[in-house]
Amino acid sequence: MADIKKVVLAYSGGLDTSIIIPWLKENYDNCEVIAVAGNVGQGGELEGLEEKAKKTGASKLYIADLTDEFADDYIIPTVKAGAVYEGKYMLGTSFARPIIAKRIVEIALKEGADAICHGCTGKGNDQVRFELTIKAFAPDMKIIAPWRIWDLKSRDEEIDYAEAHNVPLNITRETNYSKDKNLWHLSHEGLDLEDPANEPNYDKILELGVTPEKAPDKPTYITLSFEKGVPVALDGKKMKASALIAELNKLGGANGIGIADIVENRLVGMKSRGVYETPGGTILYFAHEVLESLCLDKETAHFKQHVALKFADLVYNGQWFTPLREALSAFVDSTQQTVTGEVKLKLYKGNITPAGVTSPYSLYDEDIATFAEDESYDQKDSAGFINLFGLPIKVKALMEQKRKKK
Repeated sequence: MADIKKVVLAYSGGLDTSIIIPWLKENYDNCEVIAVAGNVGQGGELEGLEEKAKKTGASKLYIADLTDEFADDYIIPTVKAGAVYEGKYMLGTSFARPIIAKRIVEIALKEGADAICHGCTGKGNDQVRFELTIKAFAPDMKIIAPWRIWDLKSRDEEIDYAEAHNVPLNITRETNYSKDKNLWHLSHEGLDLEDPANEPNYDKILELGVTPEKAPDKPTYITLSFEKGVPVALDGKKMKASALIAELNKLGGANGIGIADIVENRLVGMKSRGVYETPGGTILYFAHEVLESLCLDKETAHFKQHVALKFADLVYNGQWFTPLREALSAFVDSTQQTVTGEVKLKLYKGNITPAGVTSPYSLYDEDIATFAEDESYDQKDSAGFINLFGLPIKVKALMEQKRKKK
């Protein structure tokens, strides 16, 4: 371990990374520890971080401002793909890890670091997401993952270590949920949530919004504008993506939208249970899907559903910086050339319902779809279509009749 003299640590100020600083110095000959925090929209969690990092032994702290890049280059491409893992998880932690890890690699190379360290557990997905990104940009960099090698076996033991080393914490043993917060979502895991039989105590854990029961009795109407699949305005006001998502978080949270209690299949093989708050993201996915229903032809829309499943797996598994993910994004971008228009939505007590959609590229033709009299569609044509479309079924039925007569 003597060859490790300078370590760059992925630092959040949470329980794991807070105690890792003194642990590294104890176990790697008082090596220099440089902490790096990625600002991906977690807000107040960054306050006092530099003082805390230095107080616990770091030589310096970088806070990388990644919020706009996170929104534009990671969140929006995933929304355009319609990628949702296992039908429920909107990938809030998954696509935040690659952008943070990429910046950490850049700083590690700039600082001439001997190793990069992260606080991910050996049971989680994040270790894979961090390390695949490190391999993509610094394939020879040493990686230190304390959870895979230290003697601490639980978060309670981590708290014991923190108390013994005078590491300040902003949690107690009773509120010791494992959380991840960014512009897109807030996740909650651990404690009573580890048993799927337990109903979450939402009054205790929710931070981004309220339950549907506590939402207003009056619905909220909003209008989202898209250009080529990208959200560009809310209620007619042009906004950059990060600001629009933040505003949707407020509106969605106030109306009890975006709370998901999920048992998911982790990449490492086990099932895990967590509660996710994604109010703005839930609205954005819904609106985008409504607009696509108007603008995409059937074959493209149906094939894109297959792409969405694979895209979600790639993001969840930490394979953002791969040729396949880049190729799928290129396909998705091609499909989005006509996904332009406005979507009006009604938000009410945890529900989102469409309240109108328009697009200059709409494939919906009222003259053809109408139940009223029209001159655009000759209903007699359907008889010939059905005869041809049903020919294989008819041929099989005739064959079966012949066999029964023998």
